[in-house]
Parts: sequence; structure tokens; C-alpha cells
Amino acid sequence: MSKKPQPTQLKPMRPKKKKKKPPHNIYHPYYWPTWLGLGAMRLLTLLPVAALGRLGDGLGMLLWALVSKRRHIVRTNIELAFADWPTKKQRELERRHFRSASRGMLEGALAWWTPGDKLSPYYTIKGLENLEKARRYGRGVILLMPHYTSMEMCGKIIGLHVADFYPTYKPAKDAAFNAAMLKARSTGVAKPIASENMRAVLKVLKDNHVVSYSPDQDFGRESSVFAPFMGVQTSTLTVTARIARASAAPVVPLHCQRLAGNRWHVRLDPPLADFPSGDDHKDAASINAIIEEQVRRAPEQYLWLHRRFKTRPDPTEPSPY
Repeated sequence: MSKKPQPTQLKPMRPKKKKKKPPHNIYHPYYWPTWLGLGAMRLLTLLPVAALGRLGDGLGMLLWALVSKRRHIVRTNIELAFADWPTKKQRELERRHFRSASRGMLEGALAWWTPGDKLSPYYTIKGLENLEKARRYGRGVILLMPHYTSMEMCGKIIGLHVADFYPTYKPAKDAAFNAAMLKARSTGVAKPIASENMRAVLKVLKDNHVVSYSPDQDFGRESSVFAPFMGVQTSTLTVTARIARASAAPVVPLHCQRLAGNRWHVRLDPPLADFPSGDDHKDAASINAIIEEQVRRAPEQYLWLHRRFKTRPDPTEPSPY
């Protein structure tokens, strides 16, 4: 007689180890590398602005060579956004973007820790009258502030000219970095507001103050519609229109462009007409067109490092990344 096969004994599954939560104390040794990095960044602000720019260029090329994952994201974005460009021109833009992004990172240190009077020779600002015109409605003002590599410096400059400026921000995951960021960004502005705190945003607008909002990142399908951006149907947040509709606040586009000679130019456009329209797709397309116009002026200065086109209209379509 043949023996009955014995049932296979399953090995007991080992319970997954729970990830330890980072300590609450931001001065815990866990955060010492963060503080060391922030200290190094602050020391760099002692360099002349021109030297800091050259350092940013060199760091950008180093990161382009070493950080292949981010290089792939930037390359994919550029291939989609500038599909009609020859490959050689796309690759040159790719390298220029890494230089621009690295400059922006070092400029962020300047924005955080350099007094405004020392920055004043390095920038120009145009269109403050558009902000004041929008303020006359008494409903506050929403500054449409896209993700340019000069974004940190842009916020700094606006704070030097608008006393009741409430910039919105996305909290950082690193508690020590988040604390340092909030402390630095609180200098020269009324108060930073977490971007998800809509109640605080609406309160500021009700009191006729100025807030910034940055709608140009891909957060999936929730609270988003698809609208054209750089020739690609792109997941676009509808929050700007919702805030404007709830508050009746006008929306003023805000742009910052890095110029030759280590200078910055900030521009505030006239308030958007007929916005919001009540049509989310139309409003999203209007916002994207405004951002696209500036991107085409200085394509290397838009933040191509994030996956701008990751969510596709067809859920079954594979990610381009």
C-alpha cells in the first residue's frame, strides 16, 4: 500500500517589525544630521551671492550625474512637456534644470537667513499695484504661486513688500527641518499657514489679508480634474477655484524669474477676470495656461523634479515614470 502524502507543514509567519516613530524631541540625536545640514546651509549664506550661484551650478551637475532616479523623472517630464524639441535640446534643458534647482536650494538659505536690506540690490518687483487693486474689493487676495525653483526667494521678496502676507506651506516629514523651516519662513511675514488648513486660509481672506497658494502638483484624482498643461492632459487641483468661490477673493498670478547676474525679478499680474467661472475644467485650464506662459519664458526654472504627469486620465494607462 502506498503511503498517504503527509500535509505540508507551514512555517509560522514572523510578525512584521513595526517602524519606530521618530522622537518628538527635535534635539534628539536622531535629528543631529538634519541640524548639521541646516548649519552648513546657514554658513553658506556668508558667501557672496555670485559665489553661491556658481556653487549651485556645480552642485547641480554633480546631482545630475549621481541621482539617476531624479534624473529619470526630470527627463520624462521634459520629454512629455517639450515633445517637439530634438533630443539634444531636451538633454541640455535637463542639465540646466539641475543647475537651476540647486541654485534654488542655496537661494532658499539666503531667503531664510539673510536680512532683507542685504537682498534688496539683487531683485526687482513689478505689479504691486495689481495686488492693491485686488485688495480694494475687501475680500483678501489669493496669490497664485507656482512651483518655480526660485519659489523660496519669491516668498521672501513678497514678505518684504506685503506686511500682511500669509504664505501657505506643506509640512515637512522631518520634525527638526519642519521646525527650522517654520521659524525661518515666519520672519518678515504675518504667519505661515499649512496648505491643508482651509479654515485658517478662509479666515485670513475674510480679514482682507493676502495668502499664497500653489496648485501645480499631482496629488492624484481627489479634488482634481484633467486640464491641458504643456500639451499634456494633467491632473490639476481645483482648490484654487474653490477657495476663490468660498471667499470671493480675487486671484493674482505671482511669478519669480532668476535673471543673469544673480538677480531675481518678481512679477504680479492683474487679477484673473471671470474666475472662478463655475466650471472646474475651465478654471483649471486657465490656471495651467498662466503657469505655462511663464514656463516657456524660463523652462529650466520650473520644478520638473516632481512627477507632474504621474496620474493619467485613463486609470489603466501605465505611469510614464
